[in-house]
Amino acid sequence: MNPFSLVGKTVLVTGASSGIGRATSVICSQMGAIVIITGRNEVRLSETYEMMEGNDHIQIAADLTNYEQLSKLIERIPKLDGIVNIAGIANPLVLQLTETSDVNEIMQINAIVPIHLTRLVLQQKKLNKGASLIYISSINGNNCAYIGSSIYAASKSALTGFMKGVALELSSRGIRANCINPGMIDTDLLSSGSIGQEELEKDRLKYPLKRYGKPDEVAYAVVYLLSDATQWITGSSLLIDGGYTLQ
Repeated sequence: MNPFSLVGKTVLVTGASSGIGRATSVICSQMGAIVIITGRNEVRLSETYEMMEGNDHIQIAADLTNYEQLSKLIERIPKLDGIVNIAGIANPLVLQLTETSDVNEIMQINAIVPIHLTRLVLQQKKLNKGASLIYISSINGNNCAYIGSSIYAASKSALTGFMKGVALELSSRGIRANCINPGMIDTDLLSSGSIGQEELEKDRLKYPLKRYGKPDEVAYAVVYLLSDATQWITGSSLLIDGGYTLQ
């Protein structure tokens, strides 16, 4: 018996075209799930699809900040046993220098989209009894903050608060809702040039384990929360931060 098996489960993963979303999609497929992947970049989404194991997976390119595309996505998907809300944006900005568009974009992608997605899934009765809802939040806004993270921290703490309310509302149906709060994860975003390599190396040393996390390590936690091994866990935030918040 493998209590972490996802065989027989159908799971939706947002933000599946790269990073944590790609790793989660691939590992969930390896664990036996039928995975529906979505993301804005159709080319990279197809690359993720080709990396997945097994059959019957579905890829749907969509910009979830577009309400019409989000609605059409929900209409197309079958009933789900799990949703993993990963699509997000991290844009370090000192509050005094932010524009209205910056605030709206960060809040929209990190908090408003998962809220609307969850609402529409419930209204269209797309969740099976016992389903698991997972929201990728952050240590920022929930456990700590850093200079330039005020809007990002607000979006992630809003997501965590939303999860807690959902967990209570859906508990009578055996549907669970949980967050994963990662520290810094080594994804392609780190090589985008917004933060210098020297600064990144100094930041890595702030972690007791002396490194950033890997996308696969977050994906393994997703499998844990999707699996039947966690049927008595809801309303919780799983901290994955290499010991950063111990200090």
